[in-house]
Amino acid sequence: MNDKVAPLHTSAKSTDPSKVTAWSLIKPYWVSEERWSALGLLALVIALNMLLVYLNVQFNTWNREFYDALAGKNASQFLHAMFQFSYLASAYIVIVTARTWFRQLVEIRWRTWLTTRFVERWLGDFAFYRIERDRLADNPDQRISDDLESLASTTLSLSLDLLSTVVTLFTFASILWHIGGPLTFTVASTTITIPGYMVWAAALYAFVGSLVMLRFGRPLVAINYQKQRVEANFRYFLIRVRENSEQIAFYGGAPTERKQARTTFQAIVDNWRGIMTYTKRLTIVNAFYNQLASVFPIFAAAPRYMAGAYPIGTLFQIADAFGTVSESFSWFISSFTTLAGWRATVNRLREFVRSIDEQHTREAMSPATEHGGINRHVTDTPTLKTHDLVLALPNGAVLSRPGSLDLRKGARVIVRGASGTGKSTLLRALAGLWPFGEGSIEVPVDAKLLFVPQVSYIPVGTLRAAIAYPAEAKAFTDDAYRAVLRKVKLDDYVGDLDADAHWTQRLSPGEQQRLAFARVLLQQPDYVFLDESTSALDTPTERFVYELLLRELPDAAIVSVAHRESLDAFHTETIMIVRESETAAA
Repeated sequence: MNDKVAPLHTSAKSTDPSKVTAWSLIKPYWVSEERWSALGLLALVIALNMLLVYLNVQFNTWNREFYDALAGKNASQFLHAMFQFSYLASAYIVIVTARTWFRQLVEIRWRTWLTTRFVERWLGDFAFYRIERDRLADNPDQRISDDLESLASTTLSLSLDLLSTVVTLFTFASILWHIGGPLTFTVASTTITIPGYMVWAAALYAFVGSLVMLRFGRPLVAINYQKQRVEANFRYFLIRVRENSEQIAFYGGAPTERKQARTTFQAIVDNWRGIMTYTKRLTIVNAFYNQLASVFPIFAAAPRYMAGAYPIGTLFQIADAFGTVSESFSWFISSFTTLAGWRATVNRLREFVRSIDEQHTREAMSPATEHGGINRHVTDTPTLKTHDLVLALPNGAVLSRPGSLDLRKGARVIVRGASGTGKSTLLRALAGLWPFGEGSIEVPVDAKLLFVPQVSYIPVGTLRAAIAYPAEAKAFTDDAYRAVLRKVKLDDYVGDLDADAHWTQRLSPGEQQRLAFARVLLQQPDYVFLDESTSALDTPTERFVYELLLRELPDAAIVSVAHRESLDAFHTETIMIVRESETAAA
């Protein structure tokens, strides 16, 4: 993946994210740094498509010669036709295989580019956090994984098929116009001649079919959008049960989860029944259309054939050309279901892009940021400071007023206050995750900050990667890993550094918290913020890890959010957080 990341769409930085269009999602790749290789491969695929159109023309001519040979019982002409078919068919197989391979190559390159940009934008600037915090979009994992795959593959498939269809249409319409000839008939002593009437008949046939298809199939767009959402919700539910299996088992919550599973899956069933209803209607229309298409060209060409205008071989050539022209005119019908799914995919991606682009706009429009919000910036100040800091809820209600703080290196500070006063919110603000409120925060330019929540995130993978997070596993030596594991009394796992596991499930809550302290020791931060980070430890173990922390990081500032009075012994300063309503009452 490239280091320089382009916008997700051409107007990603615009002030009006609602202008996200299907074209703005499709265009960026084709004008990106990969444009020349991408356009070259696309040109190759288009050229192969054109060769297939040429071969189809040759097959159409072969139809006439083959059936004329059969009708005339001409053995030498028949053998020549069979020989001609063999090399046409061989060429067709080679070209269609090459086209498929190169089209798949374009698809995966496009998808890789899209995925890189979407992941970078989603993970960049805490967008992933804000989207979940403010509930801006559901199931971003599905949109990045499934919807991007669908955008690349379906867009390419539809556009290439449409291009081939247009070329095929004009090519075979010309053939049909020439060999079908005009239709002449008399109405009330007036002679009427319709030139190329078979082309007009094919166009009229496809036009009527398209109108009927649109009439019965329009609701599929909304239903396909809903299908992707309910499928993702059910998948998320199953993942949640798997990852919280022990807690659910302790609570005896299987019956409740079973009921929730039925409810969640029922949404899929209900949506599927809607798909069944409209698919049934489309199937009826398609089946009728296709069955009629097998005899309609013969019926339309029969008057001139009966009049001896052309031999039976030409009749079959006309029928074949009519079928191709009609199929080209009917591209909308044959692609309607795919188009409906593609449109639903585009709508979901547009919504996702808007959620990323609008995150700062929504924060700026919040009543809690009408005066600029909390301004966090990096400066050359020697200590981490806050100035007139006010913490608020997104609706503008003031939560608490921590005011002006000065957290110097080596400080030992404990943050206290009743539940719901905003102690954890203070840490979020210091981390740059909470803009709601007023005041400013100054962070030393070279300072390394590490926040340790009550339940630390532990990625699935090797133990060394779990300890090193958010750094890379190769950032530290094996000896360093073993040393910190022993220091936090996780000696039993010293030999498991390369073991690949779901460590959240394998480690007990207390072991997970000790692993979080191993991270702190390994990464040696300048500021450590601990949010109830020893809640799962007994008092002796809690005392042990704090003594270890103070001994190993004597110059680091340690800020602890805690309720236990036993932690007072490890801190020299106290910050009391009082809820605004309580201050007003006093």
